[in-house]
Amino acid sequence: MAKDHIFLIVFGFTLVFLLVFFMFYYYSKGRKDKIESAKYKMLEDDEDGKI
Repeated sequence: MAKDHIFLIVFGFTLVFLLVFFMFYYYSKGRKDKIESAKYKMLEDDEDGKI
């Protein structure tokens, strides 16, 4: 029974760690700058009349 509890605790901490890791990755400044730069490039192309 103790092994089951240890497994569940380790599994729970692993899930929490993965959730926090994905949150930091998703909201990181480098990733946001990379995604936003493509959007602004497309907007500038539209303003210049390029398609």
